[in-house]
Amino acid sequence: MTLFNLYRLCVSCAVLSTAFVIPAQAQVVETVGTRAMGMGGAFVAVADDSTATWWNPGALAAGPFLDMSLARAVTDTTGELPRDRERASWFALGTPPFGFSYYRLRITEVREMTSTVTESGSREDRRVGVASLAASQLGITLVHTVLPGIHAGATLKYVRATVRGTPEDLGASAGDLLDRGESLEGGDSEGAFDADLGVMGVAGALRLGLLVRNVREPEFTSDAGAARMNRQVRIGAAYDGAAIDRRPLVIAFDADVRTTTDVTGDRRNVAIGAEHWWLNRRFAVRGGARFNTVGAHGRAATAGASVALRSGLFADGHVVRGGADDDRGWGVGLRVSF
Repeated sequence: MTLFNLYRLCVSCAVLSTAFVIPAQAQVVETVGTRAMGMGGAFVAVADDSTATWWNPGALAAGPFLDMSLARAVTDTTGELPRDRERASWFALGTPPFGFSYYRLRITEVREMTSTVTESGSREDRRVGVASLAASQLGITLVHTVLPGIHAGATLKYVRATVRGTPEDLGASAGDLLDRGESLEGGDSEGAFDADLGVMGVAGALRLGLLVRNVREPEFTSDAGAARMNRQVRIGAAYDGAAIDRRPLVIAFDADVRTTTDVTGDRRNVAIGAEHWWLNRRFAVRGGARFNTVGAHGRAATAGASVALRSGLFADGHVVRGGADDDRGWGVGLRVSF
């Protein structure tokens, strides 16, 4: 092997070793919750269904007597590379002061790699790195009333994840590359224990919430790369008219306290949303928007609805629509709530 060929090999290995690292995108909060997503992600101070196990464990104490949900959601960025796609499905059950949840996520990203080096010393053969994180989260949520109207909770969770990756030619479309990433198999799984913490304060129609996700910031590694679930901190405020026997209207606001990073860059989101029920809580519509305050990507408008199929049984759905380079997605679910 000539000295130049050895140099080419070292450069190629360096490129491949950095192509599959998934940044702190894993398990962003706006991945789960059909009602939450329909309200733009403004849900930390609302969280009055079983997805409180994800959005704010402390809110479980101020929720219904029993809520159980089964749902699926997909969120996909659009536009040029880099691109990512988040698929989530879950089962969650909440009844004060206890919750049980199982969340399954598949996070796939495509990013352009550094060009390879040719014998003439020029750079060509532009390639992309396709990476995928498959994660399952099993959680137990416990909540305690600290003072009247003030509740603290924790979701103690075991996360098992697998990181996979492969290089691909740039000639394929971003959608095809994301599909290939989702179909990747094999790899070694790793497990880690972690916790999400939440606090909820309720005074009449006013609700205030605090969420801290991924307290221990677990990291998962494989031959394909690494993924770290960075800590996320979010605060929220909401008005609930039904709590004071007024119109059943909820208006909510959320804001990230910390900046997180995904494949498209830094994110620190602000979200607003509203939900209104009609016909004695048989039908609801909701809408919202979220904005990334530190990056060019992340704007989205959202809408959703709920229909009571029978007493206590609801069908929920949402859609997400962003700009040319922003998030788009949908979700559907069934929920039992009393």
